[in-house]
Amino acid sequence: MRALPLLLLGFAVASAPALAQMKLSPKAATSGGPETRYFTAIDGLMDGNADVVLKETRQGKTVTAAVLDVCYPAEKGSDRKDRFVANLTVSGTSLSGTTQSIADKQPVTIKLNRKQTGDSFEFRGQITVGQTVTEVASTDNSDLSEKEFTDNQATDDGITPAPKDFTDVSPEAMGVRVKLDAAADFLKSLKGEAVEVSTSSLAVTCDELRSGEQTINLTVDPERAAALLAKAKAAPGVTAAGWTSGVVEMDRTIRFAAADWASGEKINKDKIATAISTVLSRTLSAKPASATWNANTGKLKLILKRPSKTYPALGLTTNLEITALVSPEKPGATDRLILWVSSPSTSTTDDSAGPKLNLSEDTGSDEEGGEPMDDNGSIDALLKEFKGQRWDADKSVWH
Repeated sequence: MRALPLLLLGFAVASAPALAQMKLSPKAATSGGPETRYFTAIDGLMDGNADVVLKETRQGKTVTAAVLDVCYPAEKGSDRKDRFVANLTVSGTSLSGTTQSIADKQPVTIKLNRKQTGDSFEFRGQITVGQTVTEVASTDNSDLSEKEFTDNQATDDGITPAPKDFTDVSPEAMGVRVKLDAAADFLKSLKGEAVEVSTSSLAVTCDELRSGEQTINLTVDPERAAALLAKAKAAPGVTAAGWTSGVVEMDRTIRFAAADWASGEKINKDKIATAISTVLSRTLSAKPASATWNANTGKLKLILKRPSKTYPALGLTTNLEITALVSPEKPGATDRLILWVSSPSTSTTDDSAGPKLNLSEDTGSDEEGGEPMDDNGSIDALLKEFKGQRWDADKSVWH
């Protein structure tokens, strides 16, 4: 058996530290009827990775019913979660019950003793999942009222189904909220599509297990985003779909008229790539080496090269990589485009003739270590080239 120290944390993994610091005094029990109180999580369970909610129904100070909800990694070090929910039998200070985990069908046994001292609560006993027995020794715990608990569960997946423009959400980033039992079929329907699925969004969180819905994050060429949105909304089990946050940062974005940069209804990406390369070659004192549009995401990857100043006698090359994204300024028909351009990141290579010097990147270096560098006024130069406008964050307007 393992003896693990147990404290109270937050309901969700992401919010656990905040709730762990909350020491809320229990409200005075109402004499007129039952009261619901919550303990959120038991630290130490499943190697400290359990996300736990203990819900108690009380009449005065007497517990009349309790439900224990535990979400935890299905295997050690795994992102896949399992969960069990047990209705506990209350006998004086004893809480006990049996159930089965939802995903792996593991038998679960709970035997806890509960002790209250003033506003503080202590839990001791055992929780057994499969063959794993955890000794519970949780002290100095505080509870939450139903309102406090509910307020702490409010989450926002950032999905905006119909944004007025792309100043608060990113034109290439989409989120799709889908019921858990339909998520696999939805993901399979994306096979062969020109879209990228965020692997981090594939792991179902404890919040998602409890809500019964999962949010899948996608990256798509902005020109195809509307079609993907329509397809997603029509898919079985989808409860919400729209744009969300992504790569676009407004301080590195310009807005300009589409007329000179479009061919019919399509953005003239070759013309835009040439213009960006020309401007950046001047501001960064480098020669364009390649310009590639990603067919899935619509992002432009630019590589420019210039002689490295680190050790001139070696004739090394500094490679500057820039990512850009062009999009209509808002969903639907518009006569304006927006262009976002990243800060350059750098690497050093030996491109000289003959045998090469093998180099490793030093992330501590100011310029040669792959970290973003100063772009020498590149955004202002692009603004002039495209005859565009910058975003004023204070006034929330283009100017």
